[in-house]
Amino acid sequence: MQGTLLKAFGGFYFVQAAGEVFSCSLRGRLKLELKELPLGLIVGDSVEITPLNEQLAGMEAAFAGAPADMPKAVIEAILPRSNYLIRPKIANVQQCIIVLAAKHPKPDFLLLDKLIVALLAIQIQPVIVLNKMDQNGAEKLLNELQVYRAANIPVLPVSAAKEQGIEALKSLLNGKISAVAGQSGVGKSTLLNLLQANQQLATGDISRKLQRGRHTTRTVELLPLSAGGWIADTPGFSRLDFPPEIKAEDLAGFYPDFTALADGCRFDMCRHENEPDCRVKEAVAAGELSTERYQRYLALLNLLANKNDRNY
Repeated sequence: MQGTLLKAFGGFYFVQAAGEVFSCSLRGRLKLELKELPLGLIVGDSVEITPLNEQLAGMEAAFAGAPADMPKAVIEAILPRSNYLIRPKIANVQQCIIVLAAKHPKPDFLLLDKLIVALLAIQIQPVIVLNKMDQNGAEKLLNELQVYRAANIPVLPVSAAKEQGIEALKSLLNGKISAVAGQSGVGKSTLLNLLQANQQLATGDISRKLQRGRHTTRTVELLPLSAGGWIADTPGFSRLDFPPEIKAEDLAGFYPDFTALADGCRFDMCRHENEPDCRVKEAVAAGELSTERYQRYLALLNLLANKNDRNY
């Protein structure tokens, strides 16, 4: 049976499979194989499990201290990963929901652009969610975010307070492993609560049985969602940095709105900075591309150039 690792704590692995959450131990041979796997077994990993019957087939000692009323299973194998992160430790993330607030706190667009590039570099799809759409001035900010839609990044307006746009967000999350990022105060916790409303796989029960508060833990955890899919309760995701292999000359490749114009540049490896006959710069001057987004691109380009220089 195939499942997804939701959480590891107290020597047990909690795996969702076939509509249930199993308390799992590792098959003995797998413990040796984990030494060859980067980071070992981590949240988000897809695994093969064998459910055990009520008698536990003589494995009572292996499950001492596990929640008594939770079905038991043994993890037999770890399936190949599509990606993994070191900080936070998580595997197979497909998209990251970047939550902004329409009024307070004020969005940090440079931080947003940096996070988007870092996500695209590790093949995680960014999704911008603009919360607090019930507040004055929200439509103006939503219009400012249209530049990201032009760069193939979904932008979804919601109001957690009014429970507006939640169904569209659930549809976007359905069947995927998603992470959440955003500044403090943007409403991430409120959105998580709405997304989990009435869900049957009560992962909160796991935390209570292990005497851990779900919202006080600093470990990574996948929370099953009511409409399907999982969302990662991941401390530190908003501080995701550029992968070390990214160079300044690579940056433009993570701006789809720039690459669509790059064929018109004189130089094949144009960085859209000081080069003559640059189609991107011409588009900015003509108002076809956002001046503010381009200026932030130059700031990140300078950041990467300085970082690369220090590495030599």
